[in-house]
Amino acid sequence: MGCQEELLIQKICSFYDQISSLESLKPSKDVDILFAQLILTCMPPNPVDVNNLSKKIQEIRSKLIRLCGEAEGLLEAHFSAVLASFENPLDHLRIFPYYSNYLKLSHLEFTILKQHYPLVPSQVAFVGSGPLPLTSIVLASKHLTTTSFHNYDIDPSANSRALRLVSSHPDLSKRFFFHTTDILNVANGLKEFDVVFLAALVGMDKEEKIRVIHHLAKYMAPGAILMLRSAHGARAFLYPVVDPWDLVGFEVLSVFHPIDEVINSVVIARKHHQMSIQSSSSKDQQALVPNIIQLLPTKCSEIQAFNPP
Repeated sequence: MGCQEELLIQKICSFYDQISSLESLKPSKDVDILFAQLILTCMPPNPVDVNNLSKKIQEIRSKLIRLCGEAEGLLEAHFSAVLASFENPLDHLRIFPYYSNYLKLSHLEFTILKQHYPLVPSQVAFVGSGPLPLTSIVLASKHLTTTSFHNYDIDPSANSRALRLVSSHPDLSKRFFFHTTDILNVANGLKEFDVVFLAALVGMDKEEKIRVIHHLAKYMAPGAILMLRSAHGARAFLYPVVDPWDLVGFEVLSVFHPIDEVINSVVIARKHHQMSIQSSSSKDQQALVPNIIQLLPTKCSEIQAFNPP
């Protein structure tokens, strides 16, 4: 490991010490500043491979991802409540501090989806939609304007908050559906969806994430599209990583790593028409890996479609 990487990891570990000592992760001046500094530290392109870190640093990374997930949930719950106080909540989405990031990420995901699935999906599922389902809202209002969105979250309070945001909207109130359940309890219902989005924080560690992916591989319709969010380089201290060979039962179509303020990488895969979930050999894993578009800016016009051999 180079000197720069060591300094970076020391800095991230320092942030972990400060964040883990906070009494609460609810939005506040101290919480906002710490997480903003952490994000800015992890954002620049860096070749660090989290798989090669020591066991101690791996444990810190795992705990930090959970802290980030908790803080993100509290931030979304707070702003969902603020937005619900308006007569027309969706007219005020810009008060959410990361709204512009969601606009860029949703545009990126839609552009990648359109390259590999040229049809307009009839029904989309978003797994892990949360109290502020911005991806679903942005996609439904700007890109997929006739598509029905089924939002899944395990937390009933998250769904009730999200429902309040769209219930007064004349269009989205008719196209948005909320399901309070663990996605692992949804079986044949998954066959109804042309596209399934999996939120970055559904499955906070590798084992949980793979369990969800295997469940989707078992029950999604053959040929349906799975869109996942991952992380690359130092950004993997903020979100879990999905490797292409984790997607047993799917054909990985492309992987995109932004280098701007959009933190998440985007992975798109297609459900095999015939699949069996087995552990892959290293040779099989290599066959699953597509051309990975690494470290490119999110200028969607520059995204090159991957055509599998």
